[in-house]
Amino acid sequence: MKKDKIPGTNHSERNPLEKLVVIDRMIIGPVTIRGNKISSPYRIQIGKEEESMELVYSYEEQVFNPDDGSSPNLASMITAQVALNYGLFCNEITFDGVFDNTDKQFIRDMMENTSREIYVKKFLEPNPFLTGTSSNINVVKLRKYTAAKIDFINTSYPDSDIQWDAWTINRNRHAILSSGGKDSLLTYGILKELGKETHPVFINESGRHWFTALNAYRHLKKTEPNTARVWSNCDRVYNWMLRYFPFIRKDFNTVRADDYPIRLWTLAVFIFGAIPIVRKRQAGRILIGNEYDCTRRTSFQGITHYDGLFDQSRYFDNALSRYYLKKGWRLSQFSILRSLSEMLILKVLVKRYPELQEHQVSCHASHESGGRIFPCGKCEKCRRIVGMLKALGEDPSRCGYTKEQIDQCIQALHSSKVKQIGTDAAHLYHMLLEQRIIDLNEYTKGLARAYPQILKLRYDHERSRTRDIPEDLRHPVISLLLNDADGAVKYTNRKWEDYNVLTSEEMKTLYPFEMDAQPVENMKSNQQTDRSYLWAELTWPEISERLNEIDLAILPCGSIEQHGPHLPVDTDSFDAEYLAKRVAEACSHPKPLVLPPIYYGVSYHHEDFKGTVSVSNNALSHLVYDIGMNLARQGIKKLILVNGHGDNAPTLNHAAQMINRDAGIFVAVDTGETSDEDVLQLIQTKNDIHAGEIETSTSLATRPHLVKMDRARDMTLKFGSSYLDFSSNRRIPWYVRTKKITENGVMGNPMKASEGKGKKIWEIMVAHLVTLIEELKNTPLEDLYQKKY
Repeated sequence: MKKDKIPGTNHSERNPLEKLVVIDRMIIGPVTIRGNKISSPYRIQIGKEEESMELVYSYEEQVFNPDDGSSPNLASMITAQVALNYGLFCNEITFDGVFDNTDKQFIRDMMENTSREIYVKKFLEPNPFLTGTSSNINVVKLRKYTAAKIDFINTSYPDSDIQWDAWTINRNRHAILSSGGKDSLLTYGILKELGKETHPVFINESGRHWFTALNAYRHLKKTEPNTARVWSNCDRVYNWMLRYFPFIRKDFNTVRADDYPIRLWTLAVFIFGAIPIVRKRQAGRILIGNEYDCTRRTSFQGITHYDGLFDQSRYFDNALSRYYLKKGWRLSQFSILRSLSEMLILKVLVKRYPELQEHQVSCHASHESGGRIFPCGKCEKCRRIVGMLKALGEDPSRCGYTKEQIDQCIQALHSSKVKQIGTDAAHLYHMLLEQRIIDLNEYTKGLARAYPQILKLRYDHERSRTRDIPEDLRHPVISLLLNDADGAVKYTNRKWEDYNVLTSEEMKTLYPFEMDAQPVENMKSNQQTDRSYLWAELTWPEISERLNEIDLAILPCGSIEQHGPHLPVDTDSFDAEYLAKRVAEACSHPKPLVLPPIYYGVSYHHEDFKGTVSVSNNALSHLVYDIGMNLARQGIKKLILVNGHGDNAPTLNHAAQMINRDAGIFVAVDTGETSDEDVLQLIQTKNDIHAGEIETSTSLATRPHLVKMDRARDMTLKFGSSYLDFSSNRRIPWYVRTKKITENGVMGNPMKASEGKGKKIWEIMVAHLVTLIEELKNTPLEDLYQKKY
């Protein structure tokens, strides 16, 4: 049995959350895998008693290969997600399955985040499901809110070896997490209109919540051949767990509320369940439908949190995309609707795609009649949907409301609130009063106020950024939305100002989690808008502030040297700087600081070719040493030298040793070691050393306008001795002037290069360096030196 124990938070008598710890141990797994089904026991131990329930995911098609080494890992991660809701309530949680370090860190981070959200949203704020003294828990600020000690063991797959493997994906294939609500229907309609390949993936939660999806699922199953469904009994597991919580009302099923008693980590339960379908169909993108008001960072009496919406926020999308990147899955996750209010989403849907809006069911108390699902017409969500449709001049009966229900919902709006952020609710009441759909009284008068930005695309740095949509989708999606929106605005200087989003600089910013959608003209660094990680562009007070957040820096090192007759002489320097910036962009906050690059390197062996400007080993070593010592004095404790020129490696390694010796900080040199194993599997050329298949491919992916392929020639090297062959595992380091072994400076075969190959190489390099830096970033220096790597 393999075991990896992760220490949790020590309890103290002063911690009011101790009374919530009612389960001694929860054990999840091991998972059982069949081609179209996985299952995992959830076992609860309280004293000497133990009970269990099986969590199940079933698929309409074969998505798992039990003999595939990656299946136990993916299945373990899918079935682990439900447990992330229970970190507050257990002394110990044990995950029995196949997990690598990336998985373990993801589970720890997301469970801690969820523990904090549940504490604030379910115990400090009013919760109709609570009973007894647990509804009066004191506010306490803790370093960690997860009470459970987290263990990872592996009892059933001891020989499983998780291999990093870049999935084969197609960025034009879009998996849409579908629920039958307006967001997912509009997302589908937009992508379909734009000619994108769409794969609506519905998750059947086994409870009445599935009713909200049923109309849309049945419609799309007939009209969209890529429609898929996953069945899970996760709702039953949630309800089963509630039996063990004495602070939850026993009659929780009878409480009418558009909310759940405890759980707040729900969307990932569906997303991970959909990933086997995504993998099989080689889709490259996962779209969720969340709108403007879903991304919220706030504070409750000094406790910062995400208002219970983390798993619906852009922060969640980026966290998942970063996880996929580190795993090699090559998926990206985002929403194309974050700039839209709920009302604007409904407006675009009903005006542009009425045949889809007809199947919208946004009511969680819906019912079935005559083979079709109908809304209850009584709940808050129903009166909100009816109110918005009437305000937009549309007929709510199209999606199933009766005349009596419509009248009841309108009447309820005279005295009952709707769950929208204040401006959205105020503008809804303003429109209803203006059109005389509701009457003016003290209640409606107090709520109503005009906020015209509600029906415009809204952009601000916190909730809605164009950069969170891949570049190839930005212009077509925003252009389409502007046909039905009343324009666009941006939050500037604490007010909304008209905004020409289509011509803005932000349209040109990088989407950090994809390489193959990046237009070449947007590669220039001066078109980045978030540059807070670029050391050279910060003021000294800004750097001082950043050094309080992050103790890791990246120093790109390159060269100015010949790269054959077809590549520019700054190839190594550009590539090192480009890689460092892409890695920082993809990292979580606080991002590593990227230093200005060192453009010159040890290139004497290329001096027979004009354009090469070389420095001595001593000069480069002393420069890097001085930079490293200076950084250490300012608080940098971890320094990564990203080396774009192989022959710099001995010199940089020497400098790194000296910095470590004299400053005691962590210094590492990456000349491709983190990714070479995977990159070499993509290429065909042996001894591809310089300006060949690899470098020409990466240049085609970033700067094709500087690549002169008409001048490229095959200059593959062949050696009589395996000890001198650069491709041999038994090679020894040896040195020679380039002119003696190649007439034009190329060592390799640039004729085998391609833009697509270059993009994959960049993805691989970014993925591995992001993984390394995230691990280093979250590890104190003393732990790096004293614990196992």
